[in-house]
Amino acid sequence: MKVKMNVQTAYHGDLLRAGKVYDVDDETAKRWIASKLAEKAEDQSVKR
Repeated sequence: MKVKMNVQTAYHGDLLRAGKVYDVDDETAKRWIASKLAEKAEDQSVKR
């Protein structure tokens, strides 16, 4: 699932920056969205 990060975090050894869109697994994306760490992204370029 594509997410737009609201915060900067490390994920599997990579640094994910706030404001950028990344592709992460669905389970992780749902947790991040629920805890407001990220929001679901529309079709945009993906960094990961």
